[in-house]
Amino acid sequence: MQAPRTIEWIGGIDGFVRLIDQTLLPTQVGYRDCVTVDEVWEAIRMLRVRGAPAIGIAAAFGVVVGVQTCLDRTWGAYQHRLREVADYLRTSRPTAVNLFWALDRMERRVQGLTEQFSPRQLTLMLLEEAQAIAEEDRQMCRAIGRHGAALLRDGQGVLTHCNAGGLATADYGTALAVLFAAAEQGKRLHVFADETRPLLQGARLTAWELLQRQIEVTLICDNMAAQVMKERQVELVVVGADRIAANGDTANKIGTYGVGLLAQAHGIPFYVAAPSSTFDLNLATGDAIPIEQRDPQEVTHGFGRQTAPDGIRVYNPAFDVTPAHLIEAIITEKGLIRPVTAEAIRQTVGRS
Repeated sequence: MQAPRTIEWIGGIDGFVRLIDQTLLPTQVGYRDCVTVDEVWEAIRMLRVRGAPAIGIAAAFGVVVGVQTCLDRTWGAYQHRLREVADYLRTSRPTAVNLFWALDRMERRVQGLTEQFSPRQLTLMLLEEAQAIAEEDRQMCRAIGRHGAALLRDGQGVLTHCNAGGLATADYGTALAVLFAAAEQGKRLHVFADETRPLLQGARLTAWELLQRQIEVTLICDNMAAQVMKERQVELVVVGADRIAANGDTANKIGTYGVGLLAQAHGIPFYVAAPSSTFDLNLATGDAIPIEQRDPQEVTHGFGRQTAPDGIRVYNPAFDVTPAHLIEAIITEKGLIRPVTAEAIRQTVGRS
């Protein structure tokens, strides 16, 4: 079936970003039109758009929105505005490396160009680059699905954490792409989706996506994962990633590290699915990955209802890091990285 577009550009160089407001799911499929860079920043920060690849795409389109105020200005003013917009968008969220990768790529697209190009011509170049980022992501997701589907057998039970589906990317997902591709091959799967507390991306988003594609799914609380593994209802784990260090240590939604430990304890293979743009080879290990700390009210007042006493101290990291030794393989658009070592990553990702 044709899933709704997570994010897209509407119009020409004076157009805007349209995205699914994921804070409304699963009870409402609503769209949000971002016509200013502030609205794009807010959409990323408030998780209206989320998932590392989708964040990168939103940021790339956000650059185009941001420079629209300088279409009739001088070259110098345009350059200054471009740097200002990119730097501003970098402050929206700290962990997903695709955000920074996309913004760097957008700036490089017009770097060093002379005044022979007008601001309107440069903006068209930037729009084409952002659209290329989105299209490349669609192709990468499909390739990840093809490579990963070979790891699944008919009738398997699979556990996933958070949401790494079409809602987190331009089209097909990363971890869920593996499941979608396997299902399209006729493999019957039974997916267990962790709720993913405190914001319930697994319950609100992953369960919704799987139901949309008529894949059998059972929702469980995060603390039930060990039990379903013990009962042998789960034979494989596949998750997405927000940043992968040079040695394979992987940052993903909080709770993923615990799932990795449980998988190891039960002898279950644990896979990470991510495009090459999610690797940060400038970081030697996961210890250097910045971990976003979010508003305590996400824990104490989840979805507007108070569930904790006034004045309670809260620790609310958005991500944790799963060490490479817990990961059976990383599924990329270029193939499997197995074993997960720094050398294997360099050979497969192929960039410094």
